[in-house]
Amino acid sequence: MGQIFTEIELSNPREQELTPIRVSALADTGALWLCIPEHIALQLNLATESMREVSVADGRSMKVPYVGPIKVTFGDRFCYVGALVLGDEVLLGAVPMEDMDLVINPGRREVTVDPASPNIPHGRVKFYGPEWPNMTAIRH
Repeated sequence: MGQIFTEIELSNPREQELTPIRVSALADTGALWLCIPEHIALQLNLATESMREVSVADGRSMKVPYVGPIKVTFGDRFCYVGALVLGDEVLLGAVPMEDMDLVINPGRREVTVDPASPNIPHGRVKFYGPEWPNMTAIRH
């Protein structure tokens, strides 16, 4: 299949006066998280929330900063996630892709919106409880 890159926009929702950054991201369904290089975390002034231990492709374990929140935008879709700070390019993993209901089209070597839900992201959830199906809004 080869590598597939897509254009996304990254921004810090806590600092809306900062200009969002448009980047080319490697779409990787074999990875879970969003990964960003240190210079992007600095440009967006993202706070380190914690350190995370990760296993990299060659089998090594390392501790890396986990920053956020970060807003990821693809076309008219967006999500809020944390990001691991490592590497020299942006890697778009399965969690943000699922959240925005994006799919990889290997034949065309592109990331697209899931054709089954072209207008709004679709999430598959299960809910069982006494309020179902009369639940009309989230109660605070």
